[in-house]
Amino acid sequence: MQLNLGQKIRELRRRDGRTQENLAEILGVTSQAVSRWEANGGYPDMEMIPAIANYFHISIDELFGYHDDREEKIKKILETATEIMTKQGFSMHQGCLPKDFLEVVNMLRAASEEFPNEPRILLKLARALWMWGWSEYGAKGKANDASEPLEEDTEYSAKNIYWQEAIRTYEKILKSNPSAEDREATIYQLTSLSCDIGEYDRAKALANEQNSITICKEILLPLATSGEEKARYQGECLTVLLRNLDFVIANSIALRPSVQASGYACQLLLSLTNLYETVFIDGRFGEQHKYMGGLYLLLASYELKHDGSLDTALHYFDTAFDHYKESIRIQNEGNYNYSAPLVSGLKTIEKSALVPSYVDMANFLKDKFIMFPQNFVDELRKNPKYAECFE
Repeated sequence: MQLNLGQKIRELRRRDGRTQENLAEILGVTSQAVSRWEANGGYPDMEMIPAIANYFHISIDELFGYHDDREEKIKKILETATEIMTKQGFSMHQGCLPKDFLEVVNMLRAASEEFPNEPRILLKLARALWMWGWSEYGAKGKANDASEPLEEDTEYSAKNIYWQEAIRTYEKILKSNPSAEDREATIYQLTSLSCDIGEYDRAKALANEQNSITICKEILLPLATSGEEKARYQGECLTVLLRNLDFVIANSIALRPSVQASGYACQLLLSLTNLYETVFIDGRFGEQHKYMGGLYLLLASYELKHDGSLDTALHYFDTAFDHYKESIRIQNEGNYNYSAPLVSGLKTIEKSALVPSYVDMANFLKDKFIMFPQNFVDELRKNPKYAECFE
C-alpha cells in the first residue's frame, strides 16, 4: 500500500501541475517529506489522508487505487437518483413530490460526504434540493406596482432552506474541477436560483463572466469544421438556438398576465411552432418533439385564458399529446434519424440516449392538468385516446 500510495500522489500531483512544495505547504509538512513519500521511503500520517484526497478532488478510496469500485458505486447512486427524480417530470409546484422523495436528498447528501468534491454527485444533489425546495415551499409572484411584468417574491424564496443549501452545493461544484458540461449546467442553474432568492449581484456576476453567444461552442463549431462534421454542428446549433428562443419567449409571456389573457400569447407561440415545423419540415422532430409538446400545451392553456375556442384548445392539447407520445417512443426505441434538409446531419438517436424527462403520459401530464379549468379536463376524460393520462 505504501508503494501504491506514493505512486498515486506523484501521478495526481503531475496531473494537476503541482509541485512537491505546493502539496507540502497545504499539508504543513516539508517538501522533503513529500519527496520521501513519492520515493517509497515512508508514507503520510493517517490523519493527513483526507486532506490529500480533498487537495486532489478525489475520494480516499480513489487515493488508494480503488477507482473502479468508486466509479461503479457513483454510477449506481446516480442511476438510482435519476430514475426517481425523472418520474416526477419537471413541472414544479408546492406539494408536487411525495414525502419519501426526501430519502433521495438524504442519499445524495450521504454520497457527497463519501465522495467529497465529486461534481456529478453534487450536481444531482443540488437538483434534488431544488426540486424538494419547490415541493416544500413553492414560490410566490408579486408586482412592484400595477404594471407588469410580475416578479418573484424573493423575500419569501430566500427563506427556502433547501434552495439555500442547493446554492451552497452549486458553489462547491465550481471549486471542484468539474467537467465543462457540469460547469455549464452549474452556472446556468446557480444563476437562475440566485435570482429566485434575490441574489441579483451574484447572478449578474456569474452571467458577465461567461462568453457572449457569438463565441459559444454551438456558433463556433460549424465554423471550425467541414463536410459531414460541419453539417452535424450546423444542425446542433440550429436546434439549440430554437430551444433557447422557445424558452425566452415562453418565459416572457409567463411574466405578463395581460399577455396570457390576450390572443397575442397564442400568436407568439404559434409563430414558434411554425418555425419548428418549417425547420423540421418532414415532421421528424426527434428530441424536439417534447419541446413542441410543451408549446402546444401552453397554446391550449392560453387559448382558454382569453376566452377562445374550446375546440381549438382541444386541438392544441391533442397535438401536444401526439408529440409527447412520439418523444417517449423515441426515448425507448432509439435508432432514430433526422431527415429534414437543415438537420439531416444530426447524429442518430440511440435507445435511451435522450435525457428522460418523463416515463409515461400519466406520470408526465398529471401535474400539467393544473394549467386547465375543470370543464376542460372533464372533456379530456371523455376521449378514450387520453385514458392513460388519468391512470
